[in-house]
Amino acid sequence: MKNLLAGSLLLLSTAFAPALNAGHYEGFKVSVYITANDVNKMTNTKWLDSTWTEISSRLKVDKVYIESHRDGRYTSEAALLAAKKFFASKKVAFGGGITYTPESHTGRWETFCYTTPEGRAEVKKIAEYTAKHFDEILLDDFFFNSCKCEHCTAAKGSKSWTEYRVELMRDAARNLVAGPARAVNPQCKVIIKYPNWYEHFPALGFDLDIEPAIFDGVWSGTESRNPNADQHLQAYLSYEIVRYLDNISNGKNGGGWIDAGGMTYADRYAEQAWMTLLGKAPECTLFEFGSLQRPIGENLKGAWQGTGTSFDWNKLDNKPTLASIASVAFRELEKVYNKLGKPIGIASYKPANSVGEDNLQNFFGMMGLPIEMTHEFPENAEVVLLTEQAAYDKFLVDKIRKQLKAGREVIVTSGLAKKIGKELDDIVELRIGDGKGFVNDFSYFGKSKEKMIIPQVLYYTNDAWEDIPAHDKGVLGWPLLLQARYENGSLWVWTIPDSFADLYELPEGALNRLRAVAGADVPVRIEGPANISLFAYDNNTFVVESFLDKPVKVKLIIDEPAKQITDMISGNKISPEANPPAGPRAFPFFMQARIWLREPKTTQTFEVEIKPHSFRAFKQN
Repeated sequence: MKNLLAGSLLLLSTAFAPALNAGHYEGFKVSVYITANDVNKMTNTKWLDSTWTEISSRLKVDKVYIESHRDGRYTSEAALLAAKKFFASKKVAFGGGITYTPESHTGRWETFCYTTPEGRAEVKKIAEYTAKHFDEILLDDFFFNSCKCEHCTAAKGSKSWTEYRVELMRDAARNLVAGPARAVNPQCKVIIKYPNWYEHFPALGFDLDIEPAIFDGVWSGTESRNPNADQHLQAYLSYEIVRYLDNISNGKNGGGWIDAGGMTYADRYAEQAWMTLLGKAPECTLFEFGSLQRPIGENLKGAWQGTGTSFDWNKLDNKPTLASIASVAFRELEKVYNKLGKPIGIASYKPANSVGEDNLQNFFGMMGLPIEMTHEFPENAEVVLLTEQAAYDKFLVDKIRKQLKAGREVIVTSGLAKKIGKELDDIVELRIGDGKGFVNDFSYFGKSKEKMIIPQVLYYTNDAWEDIPAHDKGVLGWPLLLQARYENGSLWVWTIPDSFADLYELPEGALNRLRAVAGADVPVRIEGPANISLFAYDNNTFVVESFLDKPVKVKLIIDEPAKQITDMISGNKISPEANPPAGPRAFPFFMQARIWLREPKTTQTFEVEIKPHSFRAFKQN
């Protein structure tokens, strides 16, 4: 009888499943996650039909994820069946969803205890229940462990919490979720959605070394929200986490996931969607169904609206909702999505489960550096950018030395240089002590408006050379960027301010020099202020996006001579500057011989204007 019931439920799991259609948007799909609270309402067909009509009249949805469990409560089987039947009738594809959270007694988010037999049994039961109804399950990003009950502290023993939790959640992934789901439904694919706080994954048990192979796919949490929110995430994260998880999962990253949390202006929601798709995520999931009906008021209208920005408030309907914003955002991005190739960028090495200089690559991205973060050392890259995270690799210095011997460039941050210390001495002898510099004068590269605190990088005169000096009162100085030659290559040390936010305050001359050195392996770079991002692709296309509140003019420096570039949305063609000014990127004569020894590339310079909170896409002709 038990086997007969399981078979019947498995049949029901696929009976209403429609074939995934070609998609409403050109090149990518849009999906919506439906939490258990809303799914449980779906036995009320009148409510479901009216709610769906309101959402779908504004936003075209290709797929929904129907949640079976959240906060210790199961979605009823009747509600699951009603939801599947309804969306099948609308020719909308569907999958299942699970949020592994128990009922909270503290008012805070809590996770299951994966140590006790009772907790483990419940986790397995939820997976089996969901797999009976769906051929695909997407785990919301609470499949981690923060429990420190007496059972967990006893089981941990002398291990660190990171060690214990990584081992515990590997086992849970195999034996409590993926394995049991496939045992119930051999067709079932289980996908793990990783949250936006990727820097802290291993401490809570998320394991990017092994887990991607256990699951059938991964999803990226691209909810960058606002940098002044409690997670302090930079907008660039919505792009970079897609790239990193796609690399670390060998192309199994199925999409990104955004929400409206912390939204203070409507463009911020659109920006999250654009960044997700500019990372070439094939699907963008909106969290969640109920919030898409949320009315949008004039308080979310940016002061820059009406100036021709990429997100145009005037394209919203008369009674706009969150679904209206999403629709306008997707319609704008689909104009270029299929025309963009594979993302390329500055190779930055972050080994799986490594930590250090949290989210620094996202600050680099907001400085206009296109970053391609990878879990494997990028030995074929002409320029490699390494932060403190790379110290996780015990063979790192050998790999750096090999790059330099091959005539390539390696850039290390001051955080990494301090972490590996004397291991670097064979390449360059320097030290980073506890002393601090208080600087705002970067010599011929300009001055910042306010002083910033930087670590003091101390080196031997004529063994290494300051590329970008940083002065204090015209008396003392330390390098913001240091170059040291080693055989055929150069090791660069980039001094990172104590507050990463000060990277945005660097004068344009210093920003442009950092872009030229770090971006030497990318065929396009920008010159201008910070809070502008560049996205490059392997088919001579690129996108520039501004997060500033005012219009800004930027220069595009393209390595290969181009007669023109074409705006991929307007079709307008732009010619290069006939005699571009030398600008602050040029060095004084006495510095040129010893600082940048590479053969200079032939470039063309184009000047373009970017509207506030807008993007422009270009193709090199």
